[in-house]
Amino acid sequence: MEIQANYIKRIEINALWNRFDIAWDLRPDVNILSGINGVGKSTILNRSVTYLEQTTGRAKSDATNGVHLYFDNPQATFITYDVIRSYDRPLVMGDFTAHMADPHVRSELDWQLYLLQRRYLDYQVNIGNRMIELLSSAVEADRMQAASLSTPKRRFQELIDELFSYTDKRIDRQSNEIAFIQGGERLLPYQLSSGEKQMLVILLTVLVRNGQHGVLFMDEPEASLHIDWQQKLIGMIRELNPQIQLILTTHSPAVIMEGWMDHVTEVSEIACPTATPRP
Repeated sequence: MEIQANYIKRIEINALWNRFDIAWDLRPDVNILSGINGVGKSTILNRSVTYLEQTTGRAKSDATNGVHLYFDNPQATFITYDVIRSYDRPLVMGDFTAHMADPHVRSELDWQLYLLQRRYLDYQVNIGNRMIELLSSAVEADRMQAASLSTPKRRFQELIDELFSYTDKRIDRQSNEIAFIQGGERLLPYQLSSGEKQMLVILLTVLVRNGQHGVLFMDEPEASLHIDWQQKLIGMIRELNPQIQLILTTHSPAVIMEGWMDHVTEVSEIACPTATPRP
């Protein structure tokens, strides 16, 4: 039987660029990788994600292209994770996009939102089924717990409304999918600005994990975000799902200003010259 890990305990990369060995011990909550341009922040994240993509169902102590990821449970064979890439580049037109169901999807953030809409619907169905189960219980404590299941969704809606209030946008509570109301007009999420799409992608990704453990990788999430949103970002993620392990890179002091300085690791602190350079 496969066993799921709760978080990644350590990342090791041998001979990065044939120059450095990386050994990064991680916290179970928030991990922020910092450093000047070109030192390998994004490469470390990308190599870690590639490792997880290639080793699904295998013991994570096995090396893949010089990468080792170790979990909190040595017996675990997999971990759930999400990757958010912040830059809103146009999609390359072709068979991939031609067969997509929604013609409004034109950029990478649009595509992420399209996929999240499906996950959001599944999330709501699961919450609804669980509420019915609890309300049908003969145990009073179960019935009282039912109402709390919708609290994260309501808080997500409140957070988005607060963030988007400067343009008078608010989530349409009457819609099963994510949509917005602005001045009496209904807006699809694809009609938002790049920064609004990015924040929606991040918080929606966290919400649909439904309070479960998982890892969220983010590479420079400050792209397109106002400085006030950068300051609130980690706190909002932790509020929506404190079980999420966050692994991110950043250049922005604002991202770490709200009490996250102790969670910052410089690349220089986890890199040492490789002892056995590859030919």
